[in-house]
Amino acid sequence: MKINGAEIIVACLKEQGVDTVFGFPGGAVLNIYDALYKHRDSIRHILTSHEQGASHAADGYARSTGKVGVVFATSGPGATNLVTGLATAYMDSVPMVAITGNVSTDLLGRDSFQEVDISGITMPITKHNYIVKDVNNLAATIRNAFFIAREGRPGPVLIDVPKDVTAAMGEYSPIEVRWPKRTGEHLKNGAIGQLITLLRESKKPMLYVGGGVIRSQAEEELAEFIEKIDAPLGVSLMGNGAIDSNSERFTGMIGMHGTRLSNIAVNNCDLLLVIGARFSDRVVSKASAFAKRAKIVHIDVDPAEINKNISTYYHVIGDSKVILSKVNAQLSEPILHTEWMEQIAHWRELYPFKINGETRRPSQILMTLSALMEDDAVLVTEVGQHQMWAAQFCRHTPKKRFLTSGGLGTMGYGTGAAIGAQVGNPNRRVVNVAGDGSFRMNCNELATIARYRLPVIILVMNNRTLGMVRQWQTLFYEERYSETTLDTDVDWITLAKAYGVHGMHLTKDDDPEAVLREAFAYGGPVLVDCEIPLDNMVYPMVAPGASIEEMID
Repeated sequence: MKINGAEIIVACLKEQGVDTVFGFPGGAVLNIYDALYKHRDSIRHILTSHEQGASHAADGYARSTGKVGVVFATSGPGATNLVTGLATAYMDSVPMVAITGNVSTDLLGRDSFQEVDISGITMPITKHNYIVKDVNNLAATIRNAFFIAREGRPGPVLIDVPKDVTAAMGEYSPIEVRWPKRTGEHLKNGAIGQLITLLRESKKPMLYVGGGVIRSQAEEELAEFIEKIDAPLGVSLMGNGAIDSNSERFTGMIGMHGTRLSNIAVNNCDLLLVIGARFSDRVVSKASAFAKRAKIVHIDVDPAEINKNISTYYHVIGDSKVILSKVNAQLSEPILHTEWMEQIAHWRELYPFKINGETRRPSQILMTLSALMEDDAVLVTEVGQHQMWAAQFCRHTPKKRFLTSGGLGTMGYGTGAAIGAQVGNPNRRVVNVAGDGSFRMNCNELATIARYRLPVIILVMNNRTLGMVRQWQTLFYEERYSETTLDTDVDWITLAKAYGVHGMHLTKDDDPEAVLREAFAYGGPVLVDCEIPLDNMVYPMVAPGASIEEMID
């Protein structure tokens, strides 16, 4: 049948199972929004305050549901406002499809009103992108975009559609969705056997797990595997939630803000098995000193990550769930490492995770929060000290979701991501832990939260400073606090009230449990202004360029 380009876009979205879109309208996408209006009973549109908020919402929706997040934006500034959200999703391997409008094809390249080359701008920060100049190519392009976003290592894909293409008539016929297969079918002969041989030869194996395990939904396979090989496990920031952080095998995060236990174990193991992680500089720090006594074995779905940052002894390319399933099937008997696990237990006693005066108040608040959160809750963060505290002090489990900007470190991410997570999971509790510095970057999205009555709880960890930057200035810049003090005393509760969001105050002397219980009991959106001391620090910390064992406590 013949329909216009805008109708083709909506039809293809429905074909892909899309029921929610985030975005902001404008002139170049009017035809798309007109088609969306006609199909509003089957596709819900969430209008955000800013396109960046929409991109983070699509990201949070995707991370928390496992579906592809979809975002719309108009041409020019609307499209460029998506850039940070696309880069965030790209760094953290989040499946998203962004559809932008552009000026008509006859105006492209003429510096027309609200024209930018968004496909050129986003080329380095998308898995793939397109500009569609012929309506007859539109349906195939959208289908390919969704396939690419989901396939292998997920990521964002952008489709730029000139306005005349959305108006032009073209043929559309529905087809069955092409779903990507989990990679692992083409493992080289003997790959699993060689991996098992290395595990059997090891006396002191250690696992380093990243977000790839969570992306591939391999938590159950990981739990079985870790018992079969009798080994400790540390995580990257993105790997939090791969196993229960209360497990006796869990050693905590590895790297700059990891635990001393994890960092010592990494540098004393004889086999470091890395699954779904990419050796970020925040984990590795001084590369020449990282896991220096170990054979490093890397399992990852993305061949480009192999030997990119750290040279490996052996690698297996494929989906974590597939590979762990195959290994588990061939490991009929457990491989015991009793002495090594006893050594881990000794180090755990020798180097406990300390909570001192410089972290006591944040830890009190966040440990109380964690105790009150349901087993299937979604914990979102902005970026900064509060992000690290949330990673350190909150309990993480496979049932919960921990959404944070790990690779790009995007301040302002959390509020939008919390919107997307709550829209995608209406029956789950969503909490956003924010710093006052990060929160002011996207606090306009309180309007979106209020408009849709999303029962999101926002904790603003308020120390009236850009805490992480100030921490670096304290430790490495002789306390020269250049432009990090937020001495404009914003009344967050009044601001929340102006948007229609309930505000609460948690002073330094208040009992966190009483205030947070009240916040959880409230039926609608809540902002809690949590006062914390100015110079609370995130510890432990590894100085830039140091070995991960050289930690500041």
